[in-house]
Amino acid sequence: MAFVSLKAWRVRSAERAAIAAHLKQDLRDALGLGPCDALTVNEIACADPGCPDLETIVLVMREGEPTRALRIRRTMDAVTPEDRAALVVEERQRREAGEP
Repeated sequence: MAFVSLKAWRVRSAERAAIAAHLKQDLRDALGLGPCDALTVNEIACADPGCPDLETIVLVMREGEPTRALRIRRTMDAVTPEDRAALVVEERQRREAGEP
């Protein structure tokens, strides 16, 4: 197992937080979320066959609606504008259908 210094871990953590914040703001704008709505963006391990080691999970929490979990099968730093557009379309379709 490789040793990771605390300094290196903090730098990487700050970089990941900045990437997540930027993606979160882009998605918040694209989804048209209001001030009472919330959005989280996280990377989690994916054990599904054909899935990368990490995937990006977006939780959309609109006031008065069920929380929707949306996934992008890429790491946060690899998410493309096309991925963001597809996520917005998926969320709108699920919202119109009344699906969580």
